[in-house]
Amino acid sequence: MTKPKNPVIPNEPISISPGDIVNTTTKARKKVSLGSVALVAAGPGDPELLTLRSAALLRDAEVVIVDTEAIDIANAHSNAGAEIIIAVDQEGAPLDQVERAKLIVNAARDGKRTVRLIAGDPVVDGTLLHEAAALRKAKVPFEVAPGVSEVTGIPAYAGFGLTGGRTRQFRVVDADDADLDWADLVNPRITLVVLNGADKVAEIAAMLVQAGADPQTHIAVTRRGTTVDQRTIASTLSEIGNISKLMKLAGVGIVVVGDVVAQREKLDWFEVKSLFGWRVLIPRTQDTTGSIMSLLRGHGAVPMEVPTISVEPPRTPQQIDRAIHGLVSGRYEWIGFTSVNAVRAIREKLDEYGLDARSFAGLKVAAVGDSTVASLIEFGVRPDLVPVGDQSTRALLEDWPIYDSLTDPINRVFLPRADIATDTLAAGLAELGWEVEDITAYRTVRAAPPPAEVREAIKTGGFDAVLFTSSSTVRNLVGIAGKPHHTTIVACIGPQTAKAAQEHGLRVDVLAGTSTLHGLVAAVAAHGEVLRQAALESGEGSWRPSRRRTAARRKVT
Repeated sequence: MTKPKNPVIPNEPISISPGDIVNTTTKARKKVSLGSVALVAAGPGDPELLTLRSAALLRDAEVVIVDTEAIDIANAHSNAGAEIIIAVDQEGAPLDQVERAKLIVNAARDGKRTVRLIAGDPVVDGTLLHEAAALRKAKVPFEVAPGVSEVTGIPAYAGFGLTGGRTRQFRVVDADDADLDWADLVNPRITLVVLNGADKVAEIAAMLVQAGADPQTHIAVTRRGTTVDQRTIASTLSEIGNISKLMKLAGVGIVVVGDVVAQREKLDWFEVKSLFGWRVLIPRTQDTTGSIMSLLRGHGAVPMEVPTISVEPPRTPQQIDRAIHGLVSGRYEWIGFTSVNAVRAIREKLDEYGLDARSFAGLKVAAVGDSTVASLIEFGVRPDLVPVGDQSTRALLEDWPIYDSLTDPINRVFLPRADIATDTLAAGLAELGWEVEDITAYRTVRAAPPPAEVREAIKTGGFDAVLFTSSSTVRNLVGIAGKPHHTTIVACIGPQTAKAAQEHGLRVDVLAGTSTLHGLVAAVAAHGEVLRQAALESGEGSWRPSRRRTAARRKVT
């Protein structure tokens, strides 16, 4: 579970009169304006399913009081300065309704913009009534931001609706209701949705059959709905008990009974993603990996970053200082950026001198790599030269113009790079007739080893895939954490990275068709789809390498 940004486990809340706070120094009471309070539904689980209004309330909140199940959503949408309070006691048990209400009321009386982020759908499960009633009793005004309901959201992610064909109605019941009349729930024209029923699915199926339901009636149980840990079992009332027992799954979830479950054969879209549930390791430099994380999540993966490199200033800054002076005075015709770190280093140096992007006026700018280009544009500089397709120094060299003394008034190129950068680009530019000043703009230092549990997962096959985006990430990951397990899919962004992986004894399974983050993720997704189809043909339940534990590997180029 992801830890909240500023987690607070509450002590015993203090109950005070509405509209007042206690000054613990002077013991004097003084009036303060009540802060705003919003009761926000977290929804079925996926942080991206939060409504626009709910997301805006979280961004603006000073205090977020959240259920344990919704901590990831609070982290994803609240601002960095928000105080996130987990609604549990000192032993980690959920607070009761009275204690939760005290937390909300006290935050409001402190004048704080407060959001009570409630797991699931409080409109359906009754939580909204209890919490709103407590606020009304304390005379604290509030608003309600409903969300995507578990009742409709989870079936949609499981691959079926709640009506269709001869079914025109659905009923929602709670499995914890001891007074349910099962005979009243048997109707082939009505879909039955049972909340909190996942761990009681065998009992539910038996009760329905006993009440007169056809044993061949479709039934599905879905746990961890709308998240990458979602698991759905679809069967019939007569078979679901045995299947759920064999699957050995447990935890909160919903049960859907009726003909609509058969829609799953045509509408299943989420759990069939090529990398669904895969744990993917991304060894990274200081460069941002936000885009690759988003791309992987789009294919159903669970990406995890591990820092492998720390970036530091050069030991002797005189050389880069002179280069910055030359940049401003017009010494160079071109400046070439091969990494986000290089952009960051030059930007910081310009800041030191009180300069900005206007210093690039009249200078031609070359860049390689999507993240490098994005970083330059964010700074206010649009590159003049970016290789088409392959984002590599080799591709950049192929597109770089030959020096022409008739058209180029200056023949110098400024390359701000890392201390360990290869001389391939500099040598290639020299062959094109350019005078290259290859300047160390930053140093790369190997990062500290990741936590012990991460190192263990790397070595024992706990990750389904590892994505290397540069040769240095290969060297440094092996150095700080050891080699990935032989069952882990190894994917490399380009030939040089693949060569480094092989030199370290790794077998490369996936090589990106184009040396870009999009190309790398697309190649891994294609490989995952090959494994998924093979698993379907062989009758295997999972195509995740960490679960299959097979030494057989397929190479995709």
